[in-house]
Amino acid sequence: MAFSLVLALLSFCVAFAWAGPFLNWLREQGLGKKIRADGPQRHFAKAGTPTMGGLLVVISVLSVTIVLNFLNLLGMNAIGRSILLPMGVMAGMTVLGLVDDLANVRGKGKGGTGLAARYKAFWQLIIAIIAAIGLHFFLGLESVAIPGVPQKIRIGLWYLPVAVFIIVATSNAVNITDGLDGLAGGTLIIAFLSYAVIAYLQEQVYLVAFCLTVVGGLLAFLWYNCHPAQMIMGDTGALALGGTLATVALMTGQWLLLPVVGVVFVMETVSDLVQIFYFRRTKGKRLFRMAPLHHHFELGGWSEVQVTLRFWIIGILGGMLGVALALI
Repeated sequence: MAFSLVLALLSFCVAFAWAGPFLNWLREQGLGKKIRADGPQRHFAKAGTPTMGGLLVVISVLSVTIVLNFLNLLGMNAIGRSILLPMGVMAGMTVLGLVDDLANVRGKGKGGTGLAARYKAFWQLIIAIIAAIGLHFFLGLESVAIPGVPQKIRIGLWYLPVAVFIIVATSNAVNITDGLDGLAGGTLIIAFLSYAVIAYLQEQVYLVAFCLTVVGGLLAFLWYNCHPAQMIMGDTGALALGGTLATVALMTGQWLLLPVVGVVFVMETVSDLVQIFYFRRTKGKRLFRMAPLHHHFELGGWSEVQVTLRFWIIGILGGMLGVALALI
């Protein structure tokens, strides 16, 4: 654990060291976020805020982890090869998110909002299938832990579609949540910390180290993403970190706890889906003032900071409950 905590500090320092030059480069390149015309009016002031800030986290985390894997070649066994799998998911989702963010900035796609949903979903599915195959056939994972049941339950080949669904769903859920300054970054920190504790309880030391490395990178990003945000995570970071969180949960076997640990992501996604369903069934009526849920509370009078901090509190409670259930 001491080594893992040092890695978190190292990851923060690495990310923070180049965050300023990276932010300036984003501004020079004019890589600013476009704001939805139908969103809350107070968000119009965010137009042009540099996006693709998730690269700050991803590059820092991958750099630190790759260096540690090179140490393995010298016989130092600094980090396990199993970590190559969540690294691969992170890299693959980052490329997909980067393409989508660039298309958004350049006004491409339907309505100038980036990649079409079907293309994005297709490549998410491909990445998730490759990850699921790696989890099942190379790491030998095929079970689920149920709170209160001493032994994990084997589900055989059913593990494959379940893993694919979890990775795709979580990456999209984090992406939906990424709508307010600090909201996705803060809730991701809570979720990765929770799974670091769960991995520690299982003595998966390398997974603990990886989770805390991600936390360190996210803390550096949050420094620049807190209100008012100087940079935005974008699909580049949201898809990558969501997919990585799902992979980490699958590696612990405690993936049934992911909706608890990531309760904010679930709230946001469900509110979006319910709004769409209700709107279509009632031919234009809305259940929420606006979806996802953080916009509903904004339009209800909460400030952006209030929404973010209160959702963080909910996330912390979910993380505490998730760890508690993992101990049963």
